[in-house]
Amino acid sequence: MPESKLTRQLFWAAEALLLAGAIAVAMLTSRAEDWQPLLLVGLLMALALGGQRLSIDIRGQQVTAAFVALVLAMSLLGPAPAVLFGLAAMVLTSATRKLPLDSWLNNLATFAAFPLLGGLLVRAIIGNVHDPHLLHTTQSVEFGLVVFAVFMVTNAVNFLLVALDNRVMQGRRLPSQVRDLFIPLLPGQIATGALAAILAVAYTNLGFPALLGAIIVLLIFQSLGVALLRSEERADQLEARSMHLASLQLGVLTTLVETLALRDRVTARHAAAVARYARALAQEAGRSESEQDIAHTAGLLHDIGKFALPDRILNAEILSDEDWALIRRHPQDGATLVGRLDGYGPVADAILYHHERVDGGGYPAGLIGNEIPLPSRILAICSAYDTMTSRDSYRGTKTPQDAIAELRRMAGRQFDEELVKSFVAMLEREGPTKLAAGDDADFEAELAFERRARAIAQPTTS
Repeated sequence: MPESKLTRQLFWAAEALLLAGAIAVAMLTSRAEDWQPLLLVGLLMALALGGQRLSIDIRGQQVTAAFVALVLAMSLLGPAPAVLFGLAAMVLTSATRKLPLDSWLNNLATFAAFPLLGGLLVRAIIGNVHDPHLLHTTQSVEFGLVVFAVFMVTNAVNFLLVALDNRVMQGRRLPSQVRDLFIPLLPGQIATGALAAILAVAYTNLGFPALLGAIIVLLIFQSLGVALLRSEERADQLEARSMHLASLQLGVLTTLVETLALRDRVTARHAAAVARYARALAQEAGRSESEQDIAHTAGLLHDIGKFALPDRILNAEILSDEDWALIRRHPQDGATLVGRLDGYGPVADAILYHHERVDGGGYPAGLIGNEIPLPSRILAICSAYDTMTSRDSYRGTKTPQDAIAELRRMAGRQFDEELVKSFVAMLEREGPTKLAAGDDADFEAELAFERRARAIAQPTTS
């Protein structure tokens, strides 16, 4: 948890002193030659500001070309220009991002302190970089190693100052920040440090045009990286929203089925049985996992259209012609309800046509043979078998053997002949009671279809 108010105030005071001290030292150590040549000063200032605008946020840490500009300023100009560039970059960032005052203070103190430190280190190790004799006699490898070392040191100081602020203001432990932020980004920082060293050596050996060309390439790659990261972030956000929408959709369907079950436990038990039979038959017929999911989900939801039926019809033992007309609408009502949810088109189609007959005598569209979607043909067999064999059937209970005989009799007329053969073979192999759903517990188990239906419920992103 964040530190106490007093601790935070003391920390702010320390940051203010650090900022003031860094600026004072930079001014005291500034030399006229630090601001020459003007082309280099202007280029590195532009890179510091432009690179900061192209910053990449990774877990709260920024990866930016501006850091390369600051290291080049430390190495090729001196502490004072590096501090100025750092402060300018942070003023721009803090203003455009509308950061709170405490974040302003941390940013300014940090980007004044580590550029000053780096510039003083380079000056202490190499001396006056502006000495033309030095630039020509200092070995390129040695100079590059110094720049790389300064990059890594200042990068560590930058991280430490930001991590301390996170510790005081947000309560984030330093070891966890090192583990989660510093170490994962270290390989990339090492590569960036090597790039900074190469740019510095290129300037000392080839002059301003070489540095300008390399920086242009750097900015191009940086902009491409930002675009790629933002694209990935949008994709992640879209995926998260899609998952959230899928969960909401599943929740709506589950609630509807559970509500229907509260009104009519017979329909609930029947839905569970059909769902179980449908998945098993789809698997027996050699269908894919996704097709099995569609068959199972459609089986569980195939009577969801009965949600609109009045209780007098759901609970009636004798139905009038008018009542039957209403019942015959439930495939269309159910398909309309389910079809309004993204990704449930195949399930809706299966529900819509599960009362079609392969001879064309079914409803609602009078489809023939393979015109009927495969999941619908599967549901027709499974629903008929369960209706015939269940204890609560309004037509009287048949034995499994009699029900199988009826399926065989109607194969090629009402039902798909090949699917009937597969269904019968499955029952004879597994036993007629193994797949049957006979109580509320079975319904609840089949209702837990979130994992199986997740792929179906995923809204498309194309």
